[in-house]
Amino acid sequence: MPLRAEYPEEGELVIGTVTSIRNFGAFVTLDEYAKREAFIHLSEVAAGWVKYIRDHVREGQKIVARVLRIDPQKGQIDLSLKRINDHQRREKIQAWKNEQRALRLAAQVATVLGKPTEQAVDLFGPTLIERYGSLFAAFELASADPKQFQKENDRTGWVAAFLKVARENIVPPHVTILGTLEIKDLQADGAEHVKAALLAAEQVDPQAVEVQYVGAPRYRLRIQAGQYKQAEETLKKATEAALRSIKSSGGEGSFLRA
Repeated sequence: MPLRAEYPEEGELVIGTVTSIRNFGAFVTLDEYAKREAFIHLSEVAAGWVKYIRDHVREGQKIVARVLRIDPQKGQIDLSLKRINDHQRREKIQAWKNEQRALRLAAQVATVLGKPTEQAVDLFGPTLIERYGSLFAAFELASADPKQFQKENDRTGWVAAFLKVARENIVPPHVTILGTLEIKDLQADGAEHVKAALLAAEQVDPQAVEVQYVGAPRYRLRIQAGQYKQAEETLKKATEAALRSIKSSGGEGSFLRA
């Protein structure tokens, strides 16, 4: 089930396994590209002078590397270990783990459909990767927003099975954003007005909005949602509700985005 192109692209980050080490560099097989062989020259192993290459890589090690050059006619792929920062390395490893999990879930979809895994994945894999960027991203959307997923794929016969597996195995992703309200009311019943304002914020979406006490007159709003845009919209509505409530009672307030 070839879900990827035959060769990676120049500049792409790839996952590989070191197969052999020489004084002049290391040979690697690319896990995501049918175990194609690639090469890391000694000068691309690490920044600065490398005295002993085995201080940096070893046989059997999983590595993240950047593709420098590709020559499909000769079957040559040159990689670099040193042209990646730690953040890029962590992100690539997580993305690779996600795709490995997605392939296992795809096998479950095949079982529900009563088809061989390769045949089933050929039905939906290439389309979903093109549409959502990765197979795992497709499973995440199917779990977080099944109606939208079904709408975008409603003419296919595998959607129900895909949604079933996604619902049973993927916890919908969420984002968390914060903001701080400063509200006060110096009237005799001002404390009740503040409570009402905070309650107004929570009532915008009780499942998504949480009010946390920081220290009067400051209160933190913690918003959780499936998407960043959705979280921002909820934060805006909650803030407006609280400020509208406190000002209508004669108090005052302001908002600071975290």
